[in-house]
Amino acid sequence: MTTQTKKAPGRPPKVQAVAEATPKKKPAIRRKEQVNQNKEFEIPKNGGVVFLLPQKGVTVYDSENDTVREIRYCPNEPSIYVDEQSSNARREAVTFRDGRIFVPKDKPNLRAFLEAHPLNMANGGQLFKEVNKKVEAEQELKKEFLQNEAIMMVREKNIEELLPVAIYFNVNIDQPTSEIRFNLLRIAKSKPSEFMEAFDSPQVQARATIKQAADYQIINLKKDGVYWFDSNSLIVSVPVGQNNMDVMTRFCLTEKGASVLSSLEERLERLA
Repeated sequence: MTTQTKKAPGRPPKVQAVAEATPKKKPAIRRKEQVNQNKEFEIPKNGGVVFLLPQKGVTVYDSENDTVREIRYCPNEPSIYVDEQSSNARREAVTFRDGRIFVPKDKPNLRAFLEAHPLNMANGGQLFKEVNKKVEAEQELKKEFLQNEAIMMVREKNIEELLPVAIYFNVNIDQPTSEIRFNLLRIAKSKPSEFMEAFDSPQVQARATIKQAADYQIINLKKDGVYWFDSNSLIVSVPVGQNNMDVMTRFCLTEKGASVLSSLEERLERLA
């Protein structure tokens, strides 16, 4: 008889505790926004290769002293006002090259002269303006974001929500859905703000209902008025020179025309 020797129990295998990995917090990225103290001015249209800004007899209104004062740019003078400049003042030409002039921060009198000049667009002039890259970037961003929002609406909204807007922008709604969306996409890109506002506009919804009612011969849009198609009775008269669709839309949004709009919606619902 074979005797089996039992093995002495050894140490239990080490169980390594798996510590939950806590994600390390990423260090904040530090930045210091640089403020450009230099200035730049430009002539947006027809600046030419070289343009000398007029200085002789240039006057501006001084609101603090309630008077009109003459200004000129003299590099060796701290003031741009002629009556504050010394007898040794030496005027210097203010030259735009290729429609632009750069003003370093160490020429505050040149900057003051350009900012005060009556031909500056900020003062109601029509010649030159300050180039503000920060403002231009903000405006361009706003425009791009608005356009992207409008494009997303074309993509995400169902066709039933898009149809009233399509009718408002005179898009043919009897074509394939893809073509309707494509035409609306072009409108969304060209007029994003107007396009987005159309979805919440009572006029857009009313106009779509009226257009459908005319297409399905519920009403008759004539030059002199809008009539019920079956009875030929007048709904609203159209003054000479006005658009019948515009007149009917305004009428349907009044207290008196609300019942007519409801009737049109009910009839269209029955045709669906």
